[in-house]
Amino acid sequence: MTETTSPEDQLALYRRRREESVVQPKGNLALVNTQWVDAEQPVYGVPGVWSPLPAGESGLRVVANASDGIRVDGALVDGEAVVAGKDSVSPGEIVFSDTVTGFVIAGEDGAYALRVWDAASEGIRDFGSIDAFPYNPEWVITASWIEIEGGSTVGIEHLKDEGKPRDKVVPGEIRFTKDGVDYNLAAFKEGRALLLVFADSTNGDSTYSVGRFLMVAPSPDGSIALDFNRAYLPPCAFSYNFNCPLPPKQNRFSVPIEAGEKNVLNTAGALLH
Repeated sequence: MTETTSPEDQLALYRRRREESVVQPKGNLALVNTQWVDAEQPVYGVPGVWSPLPAGESGLRVVANASDGIRVDGALVDGEAVVAGKDSVSPGEIVFSDTVTGFVIAGEDGAYALRVWDAASEGIRDFGSIDAFPYNPEWVITASWIEIEGGSTVGIEHLKDEGKPRDKVVPGEIRFTKDGVDYNLAAFKEGRALLLVFADSTNGDSTYSVGRFLMVAPSPDGSIALDFNRAYLPPCAFSYNFNCPLPPKQNRFSVPIEAGEKNVLNTAGALLH
């Protein structure tokens, strides 16, 4: 990408790549089940009987016959096998069929869940596009990044946690003033960057009701760029099998942010969900 490429063209490329990503075999639209396994049980939509491992061990155990066709790390399961969780040094990979795959995720409480992905899911079949606002330069903001030594802790609620917050470490504050209003936002670590989970007055009207995400990264000079044109829909907008974080109080804007992604649409142009 050259320096002469316009912000509009850069955004168009970003959006094309976003639409390509959500229909991948493990893209957001491919997730068809997330089932937490706290006792021996079947998992909806796939063969085998699944059970937790002893405390302190990573992953799940599966018992299946060769006729079930389950392959764990390339080997056909005929009896039992252990699938290491994503928190393991060597996470396990599961293949159920030509289109259906899986892996095991770890919860913050030590529990494990099987995630099932289908490259031929109904979501992928019915997906039309991601509706989005046109490029809006008013929502490209340079904010101040105020690092908090040792970080602070913020309780973040999740969509399916029935109001029980999870503690997230916030390494600093994002401060800016827009239209005479002072903002002090909280973003938590997400890999090498920070994830800003926010809501605004468009939610439930022209945009997805739960809120939207924005990835940001502080600069060495103490500034942080907020380009809300890159705001994107959380995974739960694409599949009910995700459990997304909800915006904390300080990240709830009373004004409309008419920039970024709006909703997931089907092939007819209506809401996918």
